[in-house]
Parts: sequence; structure tokens; C-alpha cells
Amino acid sequence: MTSFARRVTTLGVLGAVLGGGLVGCGHSGPDPSAAAGHPSASASTAAHAPARPAASPTAPGAPKKPAVLAPGPGGLTPVFERGPQRAAKVVALSFDADMTADEGPRAAGGEHFDNPELIALLRRLKVPATVFMTGRWAEEYPDQARSIGTDPLFEIGNHSYSHYAFTTPCYGLPTVEKDAVREEVRRAFGAIRKAGARNVVPYFRFPGGCYDDDTLRALGPEKVTAVQWDVVSGDAFATDADAVAEQVLDGVRSGSLVVMHCTRSAAPVTAEAVGRVVPELRKRGYRFVKVSELMAG
Repeated sequence: MTSFARRVTTLGVLGAVLGGGLVGCGHSGPDPSAAAGHPSASASTAAHAPARPAASPTAPGAPKKPAVLAPGPGGLTPVFERGPQRAAKVVALSFDADMTADEGPRAAGGEHFDNPELIALLRRLKVPATVFMTGRWAEEYPDQARSIGTDPLFEIGNHSYSHYAFTTPCYGLPTVEKDAVREEVRRAFGAIRKAGARNVVPYFRFPGGCYDDDTLRALGPEKVTAVQWDVVSGDAFATDADAVAEQVLDGVRSGSLVVMHCTRSAAPVTAEAVGRVVPELRKRGYRFVKVSELMAG
């Protein structure tokens, strides 16, 4: 592994996946491989590279282009983990809307991979957020994808089409074929936009957070910025909202990027935890921003 992707990000507290849509959607226990670290590497140099506009300046009144990071060495996809720590307290909440390509029968059987109550809560609390959505989720819940993706409070990033792993091992997830990596990203963007979402940003989150230099190199031509996090909420499979809230509150610093989930079946207490986190962070002087604003600095 090169220096560009050498620092390991441990995701064990997120739970594990055995054919499921979250980092562990569909299984209740942690992946044994996570305990000793995981090949999900954090590109520390790219994570703090200066943001640049996605395109040339737009005409007055036109929507502002979301910030992206400059490519890494050799055109590797850049990786963003957190914003700069400054006196002004800002924090970004991100939510993974996970569903794997093979979970259609489970959804048809009544399992809920969505969480409309969480989205409604964010609206009531007026909390901007970034939702990383799989293409399969957008296909299963097109009305919700469109509603989220047309609300200026939110922006939608790409979480792959199938939620299969881009490198292995990765929490028991099936692995994307090497020659299908770019198609996973393209197909997801296509499904999200087909649902009617407009507030779509050129950001990509790896399923399970698992990647290596080969993956970053393969994704380079797609011109996306990979988005990780520095605060793990631990909401996957959690049943104690207070514990999730405490973990977030203990981890947040100015510039933090929090990872949570928007999947009722595998993260059932997320909305309750958010209802406790948001007022407390505001009491501490924090302002909530979307990932695009955090990345812009």
C-alpha cells in the first residue's frame, strides 16, 4: 500500500455486513476482520488538500458549484475526511442510505431500508445534511430520493449502485469486479437522477469505507471526491440512542464529518439520537453544514 493510502480507518463499531445494505445491514454482529483494522485507508495528504471549484465561475445568480478536491498523485481519486479545525464551530452530518443490489426480496417482504422519520426530523430541526445514496436505494424509494434531492436543505452523494465492496475483505460484502468499478458509480448517479433528484454532488462514499490505491486509481477518471469521516456514530445495529448520541458528542470537533445511517431496519435509533445530538451541539455553539460547505472551507 502506498503512502497515499497508508493510514487505516477502523470501522468495527459500525457493525458488519453479510449480504446487507449498511456497513452491516442484514447482520447483527461485528466483522471479525474489523477488530484488527481494515484495508479502508485514509489518504491523509489528500484529505486536507485545498478545495477547488468543480468548474469555471458561473454566471451571476446561477447555482454555486460544489467544491471538490484536487486529484492525488498520478490522478488518484482524492479523499476528504474532515474540514479544517477553526475557531468557527462547524460540523457536517452525513447519512448513508444503504441497500444492496440483492435486497429487493427483503424490501418486498416488508423490511424498511428507508427512514422518512429521520428526514422529517432533519427538516423540522432545519439541519442541512448530505445523504450518500446507493442506486438500488433510489430505485426502491424513488419518491423519497426525489424529495431529498430537490430539497435545498440536502444534497445527495453517490454510495455506489449495489453497495458491494470495492476491495476485500470488507465486512462480508460481495466484491465488485475490478472492471465494473467505474460502472458502479455511473449506474448509481443514473438511478439517483432518474428518480428526479437535482441536488446531486460529485462525491462518492465507498461501501463499508473500504478502499485502496488501486480503487482510487480506477475511479480517477470519474472525477469524484471520495468522502470518508472522522466521527463514527456507531448507529448501525445500535439499540441505545443515548450511547449513539454520546459517541457523536464525544467525537465532534470543529470541522468534523459524522457518518450515520438512513436505514430503519439496521439503524433503528438514529432519528432518536439525532434528536439529542442536534440541540446539544447547537448549545455548544456549532453550526451544521453540508459536506460541500465543509469541503469549501
